Amino acid sequence: MTIENDFYPMGSRFRGFLPVVVDVETGGFHAKTNALLEIAIVLLRMDEKGFFATDKTRSTHVLPFEGANLDPASLEFNGIDPWHPLRIALPEKEALDFIFKDIRKAVKANNCNRAILVGHNAGFDLSFINAAVERTGIKRNPFHLFSNLDTVTLGALVYGQTVLSRLVQVAGMKWDNKEAHSAIYDAQKTADIFCNVVNRWQNLNQAFPEMLNSQ
Repeated sequence: MTIENDFYPMGSRFRGFLPVVVDVETGGFHAKTNALLEIAIVLLRMDEKGFFATDKTRSTHVLPFEGANLDPASLEFNGIDPWHPLRIALPEKEALDFIFKDIRKAVKANNCNRAILVGHNAGFDLSFINAAVERTGIKRNPFHLFSNLDTVTLGALVYGQTVLSRLVQVAGMKWDNKEAHSAIYDAQKTADIFCNVVNRWQNLNQAFPEMLNSQ
């Protein structure tokens, strides 16, 4: 779903933070030692009534940094061959610059101060982004360094589910196991869940404003 209406900046919606949905695929669980292999982001739009929808998706494959550890179990799980001859991948700094460029533009366009990472188990994704930023010496990380919005928590609250595949299906959306565990697919599904939860709240807020906004 993409909102076709005019663009409405969301600078006041999340205290000056722009929610940007992120998913990373990696060569293990340790951000400082395991390789970052894929990054995908989904930018969001807000309409005049405060409802959210997905907008642009950006992604890139990433070359393992020099000396990176690659856990065979992780590679088997996500199906990535880091050295496949047809895999078009960028060095970490180029990959981050490519992704961050669109985020910075969106932050400015939405009258926000900074981006805040939205993810499923968001702390994991943020830790790999921060570690890559530190390795590459990038000075302007658009994301808040430690705060995030996690669809695990939101999903548990609204749907009683924490696993992304189950959460998507309980929310009435389709899930394709063959597409799962790619950064693009998981980011898009996470974005769908985030928009779904925010919009459910917005519906309630409009239906019962006195109850939800009472002090």
